[in-house]
Amino acid sequence: MRKNMISRRKFLSASAMAAGGVTIASGGLANALPGAVTESAAREVWIATVSQTDMTAETPALMVEKIFEVLREALVFKPDIICLPELFNTSNIKRKYTFKEEVAFSAETLKQFAAFAKTNSCYVICPVYTEEAGSVYNSAVVFDRQGKRLGEYRKAHIVEDEVSFGLTPGTLSPPVFKTDFGIIGIQICFDILWEDCWRKLRESGAEIVFWPSAFAGGQMVNTRAWQNRYHVVSSTRKDTSKICDMSGMEIAKTGTWNKNLVCAPINLEKAFVHVWPHVFQFEKIKEKYGRKIRITIFHEEEWAIIESLSPEVKVKDVLKEFNIRTFEQHVQDSETAQIKARKQ
Repeated sequence: MRKNMISRRKFLSASAMAAGGVTIASGGLANALPGAVTESAAREVWIATVSQTDMTAETPALMVEKIFEVLREALVFKPDIICLPELFNTSNIKRKYTFKEEVAFSAETLKQFAAFAKTNSCYVICPVYTEEAGSVYNSAVVFDRQGKRLGEYRKAHIVEDEVSFGLTPGTLSPPVFKTDFGIIGIQICFDILWEDCWRKLRESGAEIVFWPSAFAGGQMVNTRAWQNRYHVVSSTRKDTSKICDMSGMEIAKTGTWNKNLVCAPINLEKAFVHVWPHVFQFEKIKEKYGRKIRITIFHEEEWAIIESLSPEVKVKDVLKEFNIRTFEQHVQDSETAQIKARKQ
């Protein structure tokens, strides 16, 4: 099994960026629900995400130690990327600190996770305070496999209390980050109530959006996934952290028996399409590709996921071969026709 996993990773590094996609797989405590991708998935990436449920510490330094203890459970699976909760290093801390002191702890935390990323050859999303030109931001810093800082996302929609503390909201044009397995984006906590940045991340090509948060979000997390046709991974201070497929279905989540860590495989070699009129091509696709392609139909919503289960088959090639438009293309074409009709 390990031999197969390594071959998939070699395939990823050679083709993921060229294909413009990513896949996520398991690390740590596997808790895959029905529908999780198996060993046959075409392109996988290993993700670990954390919940701070019932985790407390006397100081930020001790909280970081506790987080490292949790992550050690995932390291045996060599995760490609790890996401941590919003401002995790200063959350659930018993000792009281001033805002200025909390901001000061960030530098050491970033240094520690840069070293962790390099040692374990994985990407890390590390949500802490950052400072620039006298302004303080609620941020998520991204480290690459060498422990180098790829950049950061700054929370755009901060709450009133954060404003009163002296925080500055980030840009309404969120960055995306190109990794060796695909394109990712980030939103933080309160951002989930605004559609603008989620939509802009989709338009910028994000395939997975990570959501560090102080709360679990519930069905809002699932909704952001299917609305934007990308995968969403939450990492929370309390309650459930989860991984959602682009359909909005939960692939895996934390719970009673794995409350602080979840890891699960998802396959990103897939496309989100409207059922009508493409349903007439589905049987032809199955006849030609058999087990190499999986088509999942959501009957009431009338959308479908066309997914490659073989490194030999690219979904974009299948769509072209059978003249199938993505959901995005379908909507854009319809809107163009509507605009034209209104002008007549």
